[in-house]
Amino acid sequence: MDVQTWTFIIVGLTFALYIGIAIWSRAGSTAEFYVAGGGVPPLANGMATAADWMSAASFISMAGLISFMGYDGGVFLMGWTGGYVLLALLLAPYLRKFGKFTVPDFIGDRYYSNTARTVAVICAIIVSFTYVAGQMRGVGVVFSRFLEVDINVGVYIGMAIVFFYAVLGGMKGITYTQVAQYCVLIFAYMVPAIFISLAMTGNAIPQLGFIGNTTDGSGMALLEKLDQLNKDLGFVEYTQGKKAMIDVFAITFALMVGTAGLPHVIVRFFTVPRVKDARISAGWALIFIAILYTTAPAIAAFARTNLINTVSNKEYAAMPEWFKKWEGTGLIKYDDKNADGLIQYVAAADANELTIDNDIMVLANPEIANLPAWVVALVAAGGLAAALSTAAGLLLVISTAVSRDLIKMQINPNISEKRELMWARIGAAGAVLVAGYFGINPPGFVAAVVALAFGLAAASFFPAIILGVFDKRMNMQGAVTGMIVGISLMLYYMLKFKFNSFGPTTPDQWWFKISPEGFGTVAMFVNLIVSLVVSRMTPPPPPEVQEIVENIRIPRGSGKAHVH
Repeated sequence: MDVQTWTFIIVGLTFALYIGIAIWSRAGSTAEFYVAGGGVPPLANGMATAADWMSAASFISMAGLISFMGYDGGVFLMGWTGGYVLLALLLAPYLRKFGKFTVPDFIGDRYYSNTARTVAVICAIIVSFTYVAGQMRGVGVVFSRFLEVDINVGVYIGMAIVFFYAVLGGMKGITYTQVAQYCVLIFAYMVPAIFISLAMTGNAIPQLGFIGNTTDGSGMALLEKLDQLNKDLGFVEYTQGKKAMIDVFAITFALMVGTAGLPHVIVRFFTVPRVKDARISAGWALIFIAILYTTAPAIAAFARTNLINTVSNKEYAAMPEWFKKWEGTGLIKYDDKNADGLIQYVAAADANELTIDNDIMVLANPEIANLPAWVVALVAAGGLAAALSTAAGLLLVISTAVSRDLIKMQINPNISEKRELMWARIGAAGAVLVAGYFGINPPGFVAAVVALAFGLAAASFFPAIILGVFDKRMNMQGAVTGMIVGISLMLYYMLKFKFNSFGPTTPDQWWFKISPEGFGTVAMFVNLIVSLVVSRMTPPPPPEVQEIVENIRIPRGSGKAHVH
C-alpha cells in the first residue's frame, strides 16, 4: 500500500478513537467541562499534560529548527523543558491549593478586582490565540502533504475534529482524548527515530546514536560528519553557535517563564483530586515529556545528514518521489539559477537553489530515510495528535475565559449552570473559527509563532502569578499596571521587529541584541519592576487577602478544587 492509503487508515483510526472518547466522556456539568470534575488519576493526567504541553511546535517544528540552527536550536530544548520544571515545582501546587482553575480566576480573586480579572482574560485570549495559530498551521502542513489536499482544506478538517471533541467533551473529553493522543504521538516520534538510528549508527537508542559513530565506513562520529557536511556547503558548523549569548539567555528564559505562565498547562493541575496528585502527575508528565525531548536532537541530526546527502549537488530529475510531493505543498522550492539541472544547496544566498521550510523536517524524515510507507503515515498521525491536543487545551482556555471569567464572574453572577455550560460551548465554537483563520493566514512557521506566545505569557502572567503567591504586599494596582505594561511592550516589539508593522527592520536594530522570541524576558522584568514599584506606592491588599497568601504556602489542608 502507498503512503496515502496508509495515512487514510492510520489517521482515520486515530480520529475515530478521539471522537469515540469525546462521546464517552462528554461533560454534563461545568465542573466536568472546566476541570474534568477534578477526578483524573495522576498517571492519566501526566500523559494528558505531556500531550497538552508538547504541541505541534515540539513534534513538528522543534527538531526542524535544531536541524537548521544546530547548536543555537538548543535554546528551545532548554527553555521549554526548564519551564515545565519551574511550573511543576514552583507554581502548580500553590495555584492548585488556592482552588482556582483558571489564571484569570486566580488573578481576579488574589487581586480582589474585576479589573485585574478582565486584564488577565484579555492576556489569556491574546496568548492562546497566538499559540493556537501555530497548531492550526501544523495541522494544515500535515494534511496538505499526506492527504494531498490544499493546506487550507487541511486546516478546515482540523477545525472540524477539534470543534467536535472540545465543544462536546470540555476538559473531561479533552483529558482522555489527550491520553490517547500522547500514546499516538510518542509512538509516531520514536519508531522512525529508532529505525533511522539503527540504519545510520547501528544503535537502536537514538540518544546514543546521536553521540555515536556512523556506519558508512568513514569511522566518523555523526556530529563530526555533520560539522564537515555543513562546512563543505559554507554553513556554520553544526555544533557551533552564532547567536549572541544574551539572545540565547533571553530566549531560554522567556520560554521558561512563559511556560510557567501558560494558562492551558496550569489548568491541568486542577483536574486531579488532591494537591499531592498534582505533584505526582507533574512528575509523570516530566518523564513522558523527556522521552520526546531527549530524542529531538538525534532526529534533527539524522534528518540534516540525510537531507544533505540526498539533495546536495544531485540531479533534480533524479530526486526521489518524496521531494516532488513536498514540492507540491510549496514547502520545498527549487530554483535552477545556473540551469545545470543540479541542486546547489549552499549557504551563499546568491548561489543557493533550494529553499526548505523548517516545519517539514520531522514529517519528511522517514521518507528521506526510505522507511516503510506505514511509518511515514504514522508520523503524520503523530503530528496531528500533537497539534490537535494542544489546540483543544487552548480553545478550552478561551471558552472558559468567556463563559466563566467574563459572563459568570462579572456580567451575570446568577447565571444557571446550564446556561453557563452553553456559553462555554459557544465560546469554544467561536475560538475554533478564529483559530482556523490564523491557521489559514499564519504569522510565521510553527515554532516561531509558539515562541512568541511564550514571550507574551512571560510578559503578562508570570510576575502576577509569582508575586501573587510569594509577595503578600503585592496589590491590585501593581499587578494590573504590570500586566498592561508587560504585554503592551511585548506586543509593540513583536509588531515592530517580527511583522515590520512600523516599517522595515533588521536584526541590527534589535534592542540589547535580543530577538522578538527572546524579548519576553525584557518585558517580564519590566512588568516585575513596575508591579513592585506601583504596589509599594499604593495601599496594601486587605488583611483577608494577605492571610490567603500566607495559607497557600502551608503544605497541608489539600482538598478538592470546587467550582464556586
